[in-house]
This record gives sequence, C-alpha cells and structure tokens, in this order.
Amino acid sequence: MLRAAEDTRISARVAPPTWLVVALACAGQFLVVLDVSVVNVALPSMRTDLGLSAPGLQWVVNAYAIAFAGFMLLGGRAGDLYGRKRMFLVGLALFTVASLGGGLAQAGWQLLVARAAQGLGAAVLAPSTLTILTSAVPEGAARARAIATWTAVGAGGGAAGGLVGGLLVDGLSWRWVLLINVPVGAVVLAGAARWLVESRAGDGRRLDLPGALLVTAGLATLAYGIVQTEAEGWAAAATLVPLCAGLALIGLFLLVEARTRVPLMPLRLLGVRAVASANAAMFVCGSAMFCMWFFMTLYAQNVLGYSPLGAGFALVPSSLAVILGSKLAPRLMPVVGARNVAVIGSLLAAAGFGWQSTMTADGSYLTAIMFPGILMMAGAGLAATPLASLATSGAAPGDAGLVSGLVNTSRTMGGSLGLAVMSTIAASRTGSGSSAQALTEGYALVFRTGGYVLLGGAVLMLLWLPSKISAR
Repeated sequence: MLRAAEDTRISARVAPPTWLVVALACAGQFLVVLDVSVVNVALPSMRTDLGLSAPGLQWVVNAYAIAFAGFMLLGGRAGDLYGRKRMFLVGLALFTVASLGGGLAQAGWQLLVARAAQGLGAAVLAPSTLTILTSAVPEGAARARAIATWTAVGAGGGAAGGLVGGLLVDGLSWRWVLLINVPVGAVVLAGAARWLVESRAGDGRRLDLPGALLVTAGLATLAYGIVQTEAEGWAAAATLVPLCAGLALIGLFLLVEARTRVPLMPLRLLGVRAVASANAAMFVCGSAMFCMWFFMTLYAQNVLGYSPLGAGFALVPSSLAVILGSKLAPRLMPVVGARNVAVIGSLLAAAGFGWQSTMTADGSYLTAIMFPGILMMAGAGLAATPLASLATSGAAPGDAGLVSGLVNTSRTMGGSLGLAVMSTIAASRTGSGSSAQALTEGYALVFRTGGYVLLGGAVLMLLWLPSKISAR
C-alpha cells in the first residue's frame, strides 16, 4: 500500500489537517473534470462571437481532451520524481492562466491554444490530486472515505458541467465558463501553496525521456484518432492513420520500457493484479458510463424540448445519486468486499441503462430521465470508489503518481473511445432521420449497448479483481 511516511521524502513542516488536504485535492479534481463538459452549452455562443467554423468548434472540446489524455502518464510520473505538491501547483497555475487566456480570447485560434494549454495543465494536475490524497490519509477506512470523496467530486464535476455552463452562459456570457476558473483556481493555488506538504519518490531517479515522448505522442495521437471518428467515420484514412500510429507508438513505448534501466512505467505494474484489473475495469465501465451525460442531455433537449439550462437541472438528481453512491461505497467495502461493491455498482448501473433504453419520444421526466438516471449514476458511484482503491493499493509508494495517472488515463481514454463508438451506434440507427422518434431509437440503442458493456464489465471484475484490498 501507499505508505508515504516510510517511503517518500516529506518536508519537515507540520502536516495540515487531513480534511484540508482532501478538500484541496478534490477542488483541483473538480476543476479538471468540470472543464471536460462545461463548455458544451457555450459552443453556439462561442461560434457566433468568434466566427468559428463547425470543425473549429469541435476542436474547442477536442484540444482539451487530446492534451489531457496525452500528457496524463507523464504528469503522474513527474509528480513522483519532482514532487507531488510542486506538480499540483504547476498544473493548477497553468490551468488557471490558460482559463484566463481562453476567457479573453478575441480569435478562434487563441481559444484553441488556451484549451490545449488547459488540457496540459489538467494532465499535470489530475494525477497529483489522487496521489496527494492517498499519501496524506492513513490506510484503511479513512482512505476509502477520502477516495470516495475524490470520486464523488470528480463525477459531480462532470455532471455539473451542463448546469454550471447553462447558468453562466444565460446569466453572463460564454466567456465565464472559462473565467470562473480564475478566482477559484487562485484560491485553491494559495491554499495548496500554504498547506500542502511536499512528497516525492526517494530514489533520485531521472525522467525516462524517450519513454515520456513515446507514450505522450502515442496517447495524444490515439486520442486524436478517436475524436476524428465523429466527423470522418471509422473507415476514413483521417481516422485509421492516427489510430494505427497511436497504437504503434504505444507498442514502441512498451518495447522501450522493457529495455530501459529506469523506465517511465515499469512493466511490472501491469503484472500486479490489482493495478491491471482495476484499470481494465475502469476502461470498460468508463466507456459506457461517460456517455450517459452526453446522450441524456441530447435526449432532453432534442426530443423532449428542454432548454440547455432545463436539461442541466433535469440531471441534478443523477448528480446527487453519484455522490451518494460514492459515499456509500466505503461503508459497504469492509462488509462485502471491494470487488463485490464494484460488481454490485456495475449491475445497478446496467439496470439503469436497461431502463433508459425503453425511452420514448413522449416520455415523462420521472420515468424517462430521473429514475433511470439515478440508478445509472448511483451504480457508477458505487463502482468507481472500490476500483480506484484497488488500483492504488497495488502500487509501491514510488509509483503512486504514475498509478494515479494511469487511473485517470484509463477512465479518460475509455470514456473518449466509448463516446466515439456510441455516437456511431446512435447514428447508424437514426440514419438520415431527424424526427423525435428516429433520434429516440438511436439514443435507446446506445443505452441498450451500454447496459451490455456494463454487464461484461461486471463479469470481468468478478473473475479478475482481487477479492479485497490487500496491504503492501
């Protein structure tokens, strides 16, 4: 297990209260996840104000996602080698400054550069949030509760994106979906600089530069190929070339790591059952669960006629459910085991997906949005906490940041791939139709498919996950 007091060098400053460390780490995670989705409702206003083309508008989202996914493992290892607090501060500062630049952008290219810089800052920041938390909180029930809070805040950030974005765009302007990060980031930055305690791996290793370049290029290229599927389709050269190139670069990265004396990612980590199985489960389940917010919002707006703000409010019960599920998980884990809680969560989410797949073009709010959404997100919260706990339990303290980066990468890449695949599935059923009935059939197929994916994820967890979190 992660035992920072024994295996990392920590400054002599008196440690701050645990609740404050958890609050600061979760605040950083909230900002990172919120910015994945908060800009969606602001895209039409951005297009009008800055004269963005349709492809340019899509890149407002993609620039962030690609940089975020591509640099995540590098950000995690940098925290291990150069200090988790230092990387938290560097990532948050870059994220905050980039948010200011994006909010003040006067041209489309300026906004895209700012969004890419935001993604880079997020990739450095996100792994440190989990590592700081697990290093500061003692092993056992307290750490499980802290991870549950981190999970709930991250999921809540993704869920709150539509609501927060709608409020800011309607009440102020699209610029405030970015500018709001500046005061919040400044407060968290000041608190982190004052209260967080530095920790890092204690063996004086240097960064594996060839490995860092290969994995960053590979993940970024793979992410680029995934986002290209929406515009180009899966069979187009613009999609297949980056997908194949990304996979080739990642394969070359693994080959280099096997031969490097001090690798960026020791391949022995992939042989640790808890790390490998939990990340695989996160990837599979994330590919289904990440799509929920996207397609529920489309269904509410395009079929039921909700406004963007109305759709955000409609999903508030689901947001509360994911928080409830995340906070309930650590209470159940000592009783029924981490693996069983993850399986139960996946099955509960699958039931919600199955219910949602019965949606109709004239569905009522309670049965077509609220109740199935609560099931889906309560299950997601229940599953995420034990998976994160199991993944981090399998790592040595010197690899804590890397494993945290791997957790975030698995979830992000799974979600990105899942959204691309599910969008294709919806389009295949809808075809050229644009009626409410045609759209509903496409969305229903997505949720039915997602339910099957989650059932497969539950089987994967049952067969592969360790039965409980074991001490290391």
